[in-house]
Amino acid sequence: MQSHHVIERRQSRQIMVGNVPVGGGAPISVQSMTNTETRDVDATVAQIEALQKAGADIVRVSVPTLDAAEAFGKIRKRVDIPLVADIHFNYKCALASAEQGADCLRINPGNIGGEKKIREVIECAKHHGVPIRVGVNAGSLEKDLQEKYGEPNADALVESAQRHIEILDRHNFDQFKISLKASEVFMTVEAYRKLAAMIDQPLHLGITEAGGPRAGSVKSAIGLGMLLADGIGDTIRVSLAADPVEEIKVGWDILKSLHLRNRGINLIACPSCSRQNFDVIKTVNQLEARLEDIDEPLDVAVIGCVVNGPGEAREAAIGVAGGRPNSVYVDGGIQHKLRNEELVDQLEQMVRRRVARAREERLAAEEKKSA
Repeated sequence: MQSHHVIERRQSRQIMVGNVPVGGGAPISVQSMTNTETRDVDATVAQIEALQKAGADIVRVSVPTLDAAEAFGKIRKRVDIPLVADIHFNYKCALASAEQGADCLRINPGNIGGEKKIREVIECAKHHGVPIRVGVNAGSLEKDLQEKYGEPNADALVESAQRHIEILDRHNFDQFKISLKASEVFMTVEAYRKLAAMIDQPLHLGITEAGGPRAGSVKSAIGLGMLLADGIGDTIRVSLAADPVEEIKVGWDILKSLHLRNRGINLIACPSCSRQNFDVIKTVNQLEARLEDIDEPLDVAVIGCVVNGPGEAREAAIGVAGGRPNSVYVDGGIQHKLRNEELVDQLEQMVRRRVARAREERLAAEEKKSA
């Protein structure tokens, strides 16, 4: 299903997080953060691999101690996805993480000690060629800003960001991206809009402490959606009190719904009603579970009756419209009549055949281009 709406993205400079470009018109990358104990190397590696399989472009790992920094080095050797070391307070953890191969350092220059320590971290980042993410958070604003503004608001977040930027500018360091996160949607959106107009650095989007899977996904979709639709944002992280793999899935769903990136099966399904000729909800759940491993983009429609069914099913690459028996459309034409009991198996096979063909065509086109 084609949409003619194209989001015009804000012009930002590009930085590299490992081999992933962020900003400068690069695809909007999807991130998450491990919630394992970093010193448990096996558990952390397993989680990073699960995130990568779900479609993560970049993964952040907390490095609160020097022991964790040592473990981070072991983790770095075992995975091939860009890793961001998350540092607070202890500047030595930032130095150690850069030495251990971090692809980016997430710090707040303002909370890791005096000018001398900040300079050391910046020099170390320059030496290793790694960028910095400045992460401003409404929950950890500087004391004087809390007093000045009374409570966190967009202007307080922006002023905090400006302070950190000024420190980096003073040390001639421009390889950084910024995030301004709050758990309140409007405050976050206002802060990002204000800062986006002031600087050309890439922006990392997120609604912090968004909540559990349902409420957090809704909050993130609204907040990030408002900004992304404005063309603001170069990399995103959906913060959920859930398995981090869910964060990646929701992040991709947000980007897919805005036609900013495409990956995997886009299932279009009706909410189901008493007109349905098969169990739509069960069918969708089974297909989602079975097709999770596919990363080639493909629209699949599952519609329960003949009211909206044929129209929606014809628009998708593969679509089923409920009937007695059900009609399956491939590229707009009816191809099969399927009974309820064979529906899921047959649809899965059709999707897999179609995806294999699409992959072959894509690889052939790429080969032709590089020849």
